[in-house]
Amino acid sequence: MSIRAPRKGENYELSINLNSEYRDKRKDAIKRVIASMTVGKDVSGLFPDVLKNMQTEDLEQKKLVYLYLMNYAKTQPELVILAVNTFVKDSEDPNPLVRALAICTMGCLRAERIIDYLCDPLNRALKDENPYVRKTAALCVAKLYGLKPLLVIDNGFLSRLHEMIADSNPMVVANTVAALTDIHKTASTAHPSVPSSDPAIFNITPHILNKTLIALNECTEWGRVAVLNALSRYTAQDEKESEHICERVVPQFQHVNGSVVLAAVKVIMIHMRGVRREDFTKQLVRKMAPPLVTLLSSPPEVQWVALRNVNLLLQKRPDLLSNEMRAFFCKYNDPLYVKVEKLDIMVRLANDNNVDALLSELKEYASEVDVDFVRKSIKAIGQTAISIESSAEPCVNALLDLIGTRVSYVVQEAVVVMKDIFRKYLSTYEGVIPTLCANLDELDEPEAKASLIWIIGEYAEKIDNADELLGTFVDTFTEESYQVQLQTLTAVVKLFLKKPDSSQGIVQRVLDTATKDRESPDVRDRAYIYWRLLSTDPGAAKAVVLGHRPPMSIPRTTVSPALLEELLGEISSLVSVYHKPAETFIGHGRIGADAVQRKGTESSDDHAFAQKAFRTVVAGQQAENLLDFDDVPAQEEPSGLAATRILPSTPAAASFLSGTSTNPLDDLVSIFGGMSASSAHVGAGGPAFGGVGIGDGALGGTSSGNASFGSGVDAVGSLDTGHKAQDLLGLF
Repeated sequence: MSIRAPRKGENYELSINLNSEYRDKRKDAIKRVIASMTVGKDVSGLFPDVLKNMQTEDLEQKKLVYLYLMNYAKTQPELVILAVNTFVKDSEDPNPLVRALAICTMGCLRAERIIDYLCDPLNRALKDENPYVRKTAALCVAKLYGLKPLLVIDNGFLSRLHEMIADSNPMVVANTVAALTDIHKTASTAHPSVPSSDPAIFNITPHILNKTLIALNECTEWGRVAVLNALSRYTAQDEKESEHICERVVPQFQHVNGSVVLAAVKVIMIHMRGVRREDFTKQLVRKMAPPLVTLLSSPPEVQWVALRNVNLLLQKRPDLLSNEMRAFFCKYNDPLYVKVEKLDIMVRLANDNNVDALLSELKEYASEVDVDFVRKSIKAIGQTAISIESSAEPCVNALLDLIGTRVSYVVQEAVVVMKDIFRKYLSTYEGVIPTLCANLDELDEPEAKASLIWIIGEYAEKIDNADELLGTFVDTFTEESYQVQLQTLTAVVKLFLKKPDSSQGIVQRVLDTATKDRESPDVRDRAYIYWRLLSTDPGAAKAVVLGHRPPMSIPRTTVSPALLEELLGEISSLVSVYHKPAETFIGHGRIGADAVQRKGTESSDDHAFAQKAFRTVVAGQQAENLLDFDDVPAQEEPSGLAATRILPSTPAAASFLSGTSTNPLDDLVSIFGGMSASSAHVGAGGPAFGGVGIGDGALGGTSSGNASFGSGVDAVGSLDTGHKAQDLLGLF
C-alpha cells in the first residue's frame, strides 16, 4: 500500500505555473491570482513570481500584473523597487498605451521609494506627442502632489500643467483642469490661508476661461463635469461675461449623463446672479426645466439625487417647474424614499391652477397599503390646505372622507392635520369638530390625542360636553405620555377660563394630580405656573393662556437664504443631497498632524481658560435671583478680574489656578461646596425659591408681602393632601 504525498496549497500550484516555461500557463496563472485577490484571498506571497511576468509584449498580461502591483505595493514596498526598471523601460515604449499604462501605474503605487524614479518618466510623458499619454500624465501629477507637494513644485510640473491648458486636444485640457482643481483643493485644505500667488492655487483667468469653454463641447462626459466644476468657481468680470458663460453652458442640458446636466445647472445658477436682464433670466429658467424632468426617468437612486437637487432649486426659483406637476406624480413601483421626495416637491409646486389635480392624486395615495406613505400623503393634504387658501375647503372634505374610513392610522393622522388647519383658519371649520370628537376612541397615539385635546380646549365654549371629553383624559392622566399630559393641562385651564362655573372640579383635580403624582419637571412646573396665575390674577391667566396667536404658515424654504446660496453653489454633490454644508458631515473624528499641532498650541492657554472658568463661577454666585421679590438691595461685590483675585484665597482654588492641582475635579467641587455652605444661611432666613415661600399659609395667601404656595406644597414640589380643605377656587 503506497502512502499518498501531502497535498500542496493553491498558492504553491500558482507559483509553479507562474514560473512555467509556457506563456499560456503563466497568463492563466496570473488571471487566477487576480481572481483570488478580488475575492479577498491573500496572495501577497506570490509577489516575486508575479513580478517576473512583468516584462511581456502581451498588453493584457501587463495590465493584470500592474493591477496586482497596485494592490500589494504597500505591503511589499521593498520588492516594488525591483519593478522600477521595467516601469522606466515601458514609459519609453513605442506603443502609447504601454507608455500611459506605465505612468498611470507608477502614480497609483503610492510607495515613497518609487516616487523619486517617477519624475523623469513623468516629465517626458507631459511632453509626449500622443494626447492619450499627456492626459494620463496630467492626472498623475495630481496624485504625486498628494504624496510630495514640494517635489511637484521643484520639478516644474505645475507650470507645465498650466501650459497644457492651451493644448489642442480637448481631453488633455479637461484632465489638466481636473488635476489643477484637485491640487487647488488639496492646497486649500492643508493651508487655508495660502496666498493666491501660490503655484498650487488654480486661479481661472479670462484666457483660461476661453480655453475651457472651447474644450467643453468636445471632451468626454467626465471631462465635461471637471470643466463645469471649474467654471462654477470663476467670478465673472461683468454682466456680459456672465451671459456669455450661460449661453455656452446651456447646450450641456441636452447631455445624456445626469451628472453633466446637474453640473451645468450649477454653473447657470451661479452665473445667473450676475445677470440683470429679466427676459434672459426667464429664458434660462425655461430651458432648465426639461432636462430636470428628464432625470426622473433614470433609475431610483439617480432619481432621488435629482429630486433632492430639484427641491433645493425650487426653494430659490419656485417658478422653475410650475407647469411640470404631473411629472412628479408617484408611480406604483417607486421606492418610498422617492415617493416622499416627490410629495414634498408636489406641495411646493401647488398653485390655484393645479391644486385640484394634486388633491385628487393625494387622495389616491392615502388609500395605499404603505402606512408611512399614507401618513405623509395625508400630511401633504394639510400642507396644501394651509399654503393655498382656496383649496382649504376641498382639503377638509377630503380629510373628512378619510376619517370616515375608520382606519386607525388614517384617522389619527387626519386629526393631527386638522389641528394645523384650525390653527391657520380660526373659527372657519368648526362644523367638523363633532366628527373629530366622535372618533375619540380610535386614538391611541400621543400626537393624535394631543391634537384632539388642543381642538377641544381651543373651542371649549362651543362644545357642550367639553368637560366630559377632557375628563376622560384627566381620569387617565398619570398613564398618558408627557405630550398628552401637557396638552391636557393647558386644555383644562382653557376650559376653566371659558366656563368657570362648570369646570371648577376638573381644573382642581388635574392641577392636584399634575403637582403631586408627576415625575416630569415639565408637567409639574407648568401646573405650578397655571396654579399661581389662577390664584393671583385670573385676568393675567386669560392673557397668557387665551392670548392671540398668529395664524400658522408653512415656510417656503427649509434653510436660511445665506445657506441656500451656499448649497446652490454645490449642486451635484453630497452637499446638495444632504442640504447641509460639507463641514457638517466631512472631517469629523479625524485627527491629522495639523490637529495635533493645534492641540499643542492650545495647551498653553489652559491658564487663561481656568481664569475664565472662575469668572463664570463668580458671576453665577453673584447672579440675581429672578424669583426674589424683596426690595433689599444686594451688596456690591467685586466682579470680573477682581473676583478672580479673591477666589484663590482658598487652597483648592489656588492650586487649580497655578496648575499644581493633583485632582482638579475635587478642587472644583470643594470650591462649589464652599459657596453652597456660605449661602446656606440665606435660605434659612428667607422664603425658599427667592420669595415663593413654602410656609404655613394657604395656596394663594401671602407671607411677609410675598405670595406663597402655602403648606399645600412641600420642598420637592408635591401637594400635601392634608390641606385640601381650603378650596383653590374660593380665592377668586
